[in-house]
Amino acid sequence: MSSPKSVRTVMVEGRPIATDKEGYLVDLHDWSEAFATALAHEEGLELTPAHWEVLRFLRNHWHEHGVQPQVRVMIRHFGKVWGPERASNHALHELFPIGGPQKQGNRLAGLLRTKGEH
Repeated sequence: MSSPKSVRTVMVEGRPIATDKEGYLVDLHDWSEAFATALAHEEGLELTPAHWEVLRFLRNHWHEHGVQPQVRVMIRHFGKVWGPERASNHALHELFPIGGPQKQGNRLAGLLRTKGEH
């Protein structure tokens, strides 16, 4: 359990939602699209349809497999959907400039920090 010092809140539709100091949800059940939008706003990111596609992919993968997808899995999936140039590691990091899809994407998708996160 996190100590009170390591918890912060994100205001979502007038309600405080607890996150750890990096913005990962304390209770994964608190996730909503409104949370993702509010946290993205705090991080200076405006979510586009491409961001939402990645966030939904992250959440679906988590629900199906119980783990976050590796970047290469995301590249393979979005390469088929968007084409190889838009789905490169570089392009995914441009979408999520604060730590890439495995850090910022997971935070916004309401998922846990990945093991061995760099």
